[in-house]
Amino acid sequence: MATLLIFLPLILLISLPVSISQTSSNNAGDCNGIFITYVYTSGFPIPPNVSTSNSNNQAYNFRSNLTILNNSPDELKSWRVFVGFQHRELLVSASHAVLADGTTLPGDVGNGTVFAGFPTTDLKSAIQTAGDVNQMQARIELVGTQYGVASPAVPLPSSISLANDGFLCSPSTSQGDRTQVCCLKDSNAKSNITIHEEIQPRQEGDLTIMFDVTSSSESNYWAQVTISNNDNTSRLDNWKLSWEWMRDEFIYSMRGAYPTVVDTGDCIFGKQGGYYKGMDFSKALNCKKKPTIIDLPLEKTNDTTLGMVPFCCRNGTILPPFMDASKSKSAFVMQVYKMSPDLNISAIHPPQNWKINGTYSPGYVCGPPVRVSSSLFPNPAGLSSDTAAVASWQVICNISSSTLKKPKCCVSFSAFFNDSVVPCNTCACGCSNANPSNVCSASEPALLLPPEALLVPFDNRTEMAKDFNKRRDLPNPLPCGDNCGVSINWHLFSDFRGGWTARITLFNWGDTNIVDWFAAVQLDKAIQGFEKGYSFNGTIMPDTNNTIFMQGFSGLNYLLAERRGDNPRKDPPVPGTQQSVISFTKKTTPGIDVGAGDGFPSKVYFNGEECSLPVILPSGSNRQVPLASSAFSLLLTMLVLMVLQLSLWLEI
Repeated sequence: MATLLIFLPLILLISLPVSISQTSSNNAGDCNGIFITYVYTSGFPIPPNVSTSNSNNQAYNFRSNLTILNNSPDELKSWRVFVGFQHRELLVSASHAVLADGTTLPGDVGNGTVFAGFPTTDLKSAIQTAGDVNQMQARIELVGTQYGVASPAVPLPSSISLANDGFLCSPSTSQGDRTQVCCLKDSNAKSNITIHEEIQPRQEGDLTIMFDVTSSSESNYWAQVTISNNDNTSRLDNWKLSWEWMRDEFIYSMRGAYPTVVDTGDCIFGKQGGYYKGMDFSKALNCKKKPTIIDLPLEKTNDTTLGMVPFCCRNGTILPPFMDASKSKSAFVMQVYKMSPDLNISAIHPPQNWKINGTYSPGYVCGPPVRVSSSLFPNPAGLSSDTAAVASWQVICNISSSTLKKPKCCVSFSAFFNDSVVPCNTCACGCSNANPSNVCSASEPALLLPPEALLVPFDNRTEMAKDFNKRRDLPNPLPCGDNCGVSINWHLFSDFRGGWTARITLFNWGDTNIVDWFAAVQLDKAIQGFEKGYSFNGTIMPDTNNTIFMQGFSGLNYLLAERRGDNPRKDPPVPGTQQSVISFTKKTTPGIDVGAGDGFPSKVYFNGEECSLPVILPSGSNRQVPLASSAFSLLLTMLVLMVLQLSLWLEI
């Protein structure tokens, strides 16, 4: 009996199930499942260098190899492997794999990450390939940065494991420069590794883009993209939206918008055509990695094939919410097809690198898409309940503060106490050297003008300017023009004991009508005295205490394009114009000095663009008159009224 007790442990060890001995295997040949190894190959310290007392914050380059070998009898479909990085790693590159959560590289993986095969997603078995290791194995070369682990220590992960369901992995083991694990097939096993993104709170920005997945299947999903303008002084016209697909997705169909180019060549001759062999790609829309999307015209709003999407089909115009909240957003839907390894119902990855711009819009800088709580949509059956999106991501875009962008509009100043106009600045909207024969100076200040010159294109003002300034020495060459498509004249119309008035005139020198125009005028000291606009709808913006928001009343929301003169051989082109008088009281602004500068705006916006302002004010500001205006005011008003009447007659 004593002899039996001595040999009992050995007998029990020999009688243990074979599966247990395999799960603790240290050699690939002993693993009849999926054998995974992580091998650290090299590394070195990288700048900046830190003191020895702060060695935990010293950065090091690292290079490693991750190998997945299929020793099981069956093919491994859409492999996924978890690597438990633990040294604040920043992964810079990974060959033949992508991060399963859609994160682009470089990316923070310090809390561990899941890799997915790309472009090869499946690993065949030895039985299927006669032992061809090249088809049985995936080898990923990793390059990145880790912190605090200096040679001879080795920055190994805390653990590695297969993230596919149906496999049971033993605890991984580490020795020297490697970590390894063997995972055996177990139909009842479920992976405890999740790759779901953390839901973040929604943020505010000048413009937001929502990417809402409304339905999903294994091969494709439908998404609604909604662009919302949240800034009360900006707008977009003819918006163009672009992004970058990261996982070989392609757009099959759309409603509410359309790609600028319909092109499926990249699918037909690419891996998409190889996978979707039965698909008619002539019906698909776009297979570009970086598509550009535009809005549809108004007449497509109720088109059952292309339209029927709320907030779609407005020629790419998105207005400020303060002007019209119902027109401050744009939306479209699209059907997106996916590629392996994402061929399951829950594998959805939003595109990255979003960009948006327009012909008359500020410059925007957009951040990455962030997973947020699912958006709610009205029930399509008209019930009182809401329908939640499958998943939602939010992209925040803010107006760029770049000073390199040239204005698209400019302002001139004038007043009842001076017969001259301080014109728009020289080259206010830029100067071009496209016509070298038309020599002018981009540095000389603009010449003062007579009031009637405001209604004449710059090229036709030369003789007027010379005659008006004949008592002074004129520069040679003369100053260049402002080159702005829209100019605005701010005129002090009157200044009396109880109040004052200003007149604002808009000039459109472009070749297209401007629909639903708006302007915003910032008056730092006079805003509290604002009473009303007469021909424009003027309102103090609620989120400011110094800005008047103006737009045309119904029927006056069009700023017509420049048109030819009555006699084109003799008469210069005539701009489209709109004009209104604005009244102010002095009861709420005691001590205001209107003529000395308090009655002139410090900033002017037109359709969201900040306009160039003159650097000087009209002189002779000591005069005050009772509700009367000079001959200048009467002349310009009569001229504008004549142009307006003529424009209306031509429209009729």
